[in-house]
Amino acid sequence: MLLHGSCAALAGEGVLLLAPPGGGKSDLLLRLLGQGWILVADDQVMLEADQGLLRASPPSALAGRMEVFGLGLLERLPWQAAPLRLAAHLVPQAELPRLPEPAAWSALGISLPAIRLHGAAPSAPELLRRALDVLAGRIGMGAGAFAA
Repeated sequence: MLLHGSCAALAGEGVLLLAPPGGGKSDLLLRLLGQGWILVADDQVMLEADQGLLRASPPSALAGRMEVFGLGLLERLPWQAAPLRLAAHLVPQAELPRLPEPAAWSALGISLPAIRLHGAAPSAPELLRRALDVLAGRIGMGAGAFAA
C-alpha cells in the first residue's frame, strides 16, 4: 500500500507522519533526523502487513531521498525500513485538545495508536519521543492519548 506521508524511526520504532501536502511532514522529519532519528521515507511511504505489524519503507526510487523546502532534494541519506509503532496527524495548534482521548489509525487491517500534534511546535520531536516511551512502557501515563 502506497501512502502520502513521511516516516522516521527511533531505536527501530517507526512513527508515521500524516498531513496534507504542505502540512509540515518534511519539516518535522528534518528536525527528527537532527535529533538522532533515522529516515524511513519522505513524502511517500510503502506499508505492508508483516505478522500483525505494519512495516514502513520508502518506494525504491525514493530510498534515502528527502525534499527539503528552500534547500533541495537530498540524496544518499541513511535510511531503514521499520515497523510502525505510532501514527501522528499533524494539525494546527488550535485543533489540539489539552488532554486527548485515545485514538487509533489503521491500514491493511492493522490498527496503531494515533495522536494529533502541531508539527511546527518546538516540542514536537520531544513529544514523539515521549509518546514512544509511553507506548513501550518505559514511562507511564495517568491521563491522555494512551491512558487505559
